[in-house]
Amino acid sequence: MNLRLDPRTKLLILTVFSIVMIDGDTAGVNVYLKPALSLLPFILLVLSGKNKAAFGYISAFLISWTGNLVLVPMVHGGLKICFSLVFQLGSRWFPSGVTGYYLITTTQISEFVAAMQKMHISEKFIIPFSVMFRFFPTVAEEAEAISRAMRMRGIGLQGAKKNPITLLEYRMVPLMMCVVGIGNDLSAAALTRGLGNMRERTSICRTGFQKPDILFAILVLSGLSVFIIF
Repeated sequence: MNLRLDPRTKLLILTVFSIVMIDGDTAGVNVYLKPALSLLPFILLVLSGKNKAAFGYISAFLISWTGNLVLVPMVHGGLKICFSLVFQLGSRWFPSGVTGYYLITTTQISEFVAAMQKMHISEKFIIPFSVMFRFFPTVAEEAEAISRAMRMRGIGLQGAKKNPITLLEYRMVPLMMCVVGIGNDLSAAALTRGLGNMRERTSICRTGFQKPDILFAILVLSGLSVFIIF
């Protein structure tokens, strides 16, 4: 099964997660609300065929959430601070990050642009975000290509342990140069496709709210209402 949600629904889910999950309160209704909401990215990833990412996410969240409730109160001093930082990262920031990953990896640029134009969003917002949708996947591909090139030349972690400067020289410097070029190329490509044109653009992408969009919108808005009220 391959679930297709409207880009606006995905943005709504990401916005609600950024409000609810990043809050550090784990008392009262949040003990039940936040774990319940955290299941949504897992369900979305599974329904999109990304099972590996889904189970990796839910495992990391459960470990972080359990550590916050059980392990952190048992320790004291500097150890408590370290554990709290690690577990808070997994339970507060990771769900929003995974939701953003789902948004970027399951949304085509043309779908996103068409959805934003239906909302009459300014081109000043649409162009940077359309570039961002291709920027991070392209950077990940370049990083993997650099890693393969290093392995072919016998430059691995063992050599980096002996001389850490080689890790910076052979990995970070090429990646930084690629990032600059990728940003310029994607910006030029976006403008070449007419995203900077002030005239109304047509699109062959069909965007609109279906039953799954309504269902997930109701779920996240209900969670946001409970969070605000209680």
